[in-house]
Amino acid sequence: MAEMTDEMKAAKAQEIYKKLCTAIENRNWHYNKDEENLVAYFGVTGEDIPMQFIIMVDAARQLVRLMSPMSFKMSEAKRMEGAIATCVATFGLADGSFDYDMSDGRIAFRMTASYRESNFGDGLFQYMISCSCATVDEYNDKFLALDKGIMSLDDFIKNC
Repeated sequence: MAEMTDEMKAAKAQEIYKKLCTAIENRNWHYNKDEENLVAYFGVTGEDIPMQFIIMVDAARQLVRLMSPMSFKMSEAKRMEGAIATCVATFGLADGSFDYDMSDGRIAFRMTASYRESNFGDGLFQYMISCSCATVDEYNDKFLALDKGIMSLDDFIKNC
């Protein structure tokens, strides 16, 4: 198959972005759009800590990238435990991963999907959103409890 031109990639990215927006609208959720950069932002309230999500369509790499940054950072004293905890949590995931920045203690959930030579539909977006919401809701309070000293690293590991 011939390589796509930049114009073809941009057109495909626009098409995917429209499908993304429709998928969010199908949930009757409020969200914000950055149409120029093909980004959608929304927040969800889970069982405990509110969650923020950013989904972007990356035309150059033909990817949909979902990010959910935690609303807190691991304190400097807990940075090493945070690194271990994100590795343990990620190891047990069926899809997606937790990214951890050792320098400032930021944790974010990330999931990507390639639409290269694919026909992306509502079902894949619904899966990405549902899986991400469930995963972040499952772990955000555990990461926070670890940071605050409410949960030990051993207990975190036992609960994963």
